[in-house]
Amino acid sequence: MRVLLPRLPRGPRQRPELHVPARGLLEARVPWVRDRALDHVVERERHLVPFLLAKDALLSAAAAPPHAVPLHSLPSTIPFPFRPLRFLRLYPSAFALSPHPVAVSPTPRLTSLHAAEAQVLDSTRPDAADRLLRLLMLAPARALPLHLVARLRLDLGLAPDFPRSLLPNYPDYFALSRDGALLELVCYRKDLAVSAMQSYAQRTGGYKVGDAVPFPLSFPRGFELDKKVRKWLDDWQRLPYISPYEDGSHLTPRSDITEKRTVAVLHEVLSLTVGKKMEKEMLVKLGEALRLPPGFRKVMARHPGIFYLSHKLRTQTVVLRESFRRHLLVDKHPMMGIRYQYLHLMHMGQEEAGKRKGKDRKTSRGEQMIGEEFGADGENDEDEEGYDDDDEEEEEEEEEDEDEGDEEDMDSGVASGDEDSDDDDVDGTDHAAKV
Repeated sequence: MRVLLPRLPRGPRQRPELHVPARGLLEARVPWVRDRALDHVVERERHLVPFLLAKDALLSAAAAPPHAVPLHSLPSTIPFPFRPLRFLRLYPSAFALSPHPVAVSPTPRLTSLHAAEAQVLDSTRPDAADRLLRLLMLAPARALPLHLVARLRLDLGLAPDFPRSLLPNYPDYFALSRDGALLELVCYRKDLAVSAMQSYAQRTGGYKVGDAVPFPLSFPRGFELDKKVRKWLDDWQRLPYISPYEDGSHLTPRSDITEKRTVAVLHEVLSLTVGKKMEKEMLVKLGEALRLPPGFRKVMARHPGIFYLSHKLRTQTVVLRESFRRHLLVDKHPMMGIRYQYLHLMHMGQEEAGKRKGKDRKTSRGEQMIGEEFGADGENDEDEEGYDDDDEEEEEEEEEDEDEGDEEDMDSGVASGDEDSDDDDVDGTDHAAKV
């Protein structure tokens, strides 16, 4: 006769430890620490993507001079954060609305800025072609899905109609597959197969194939690494640098050298963007298209000195740390100058709307920084403590009816709805990824 023993109550469920073979470091924790300046880099572009897409759809649909376009004719693919009418009303300096039936037309200020953007796109076309060519050179198949490139066009600084305005002008660079689904590489240019890290090494002391090029590292205030992690990181930095433009199929899977090449690829991809950042979801899709090894998502969290994972705007955004001095780009692409002018126009409209409603709305510190960055040469000596994220978020919550609970999760570093988050462990406001 069997005697059934009573079950003991289970303790809290423990997450499995991540044991990575062929590495000298196991069970070490790499903490996530909030970087207020880089969070501001992401947060100041709130609503910029739907704003630009609505602007492009409006001005491409309107004849010259611009006429009102029915609201319902705007593409349904524009990711408005809430009802389109409510969104457009937020920016009266850019969009003019007429009732019965509701129609929208661009304001003179928006039309003028759009014309300035067209000039910048035309003048930077060779640069855009080179960056797109480099992206195709990173792909082992020397081709990428055209729809994926189209989704990356704002990150790459491409024109809305780049398949017609850019690709035909460079027949020696690009070709479309027979079914038009793939953008294919025609000519591999060895002179362009020089990564940003190789260029950095050449500027700081020279570079030879196989050299141990260390990645520039920077950490936010209050960040500390375990001694074992620091030792592993120092040893990892001394490994040979494998260019992302070289074939890495011969490297040992799930090894330190493979991880260094994976970091090199992600670093190069972010270097090719005009804003030096990208939403993690899109970076993951691109990484899969580039056939990065399994587990490459974790790499971004394992190297917080190179990449910063921001959890602002209800998503995760990967920021290339070395490209920013606090919240300012070190090297500002001309397209980013135009983007800052769009942000300035958006905030002008919000201020005007607030005044019409009789609200006493003071310009936030973040909005002042945008205006200064747009009007200056990139110099700003504001102390990092000047960021008032909480006040800015409360103002946006009032305006957008955002869920308070979700906002608290985002501030603590939890991206809601991201089941594949790299930051699996949560302790207070800090995350830790297993190495």
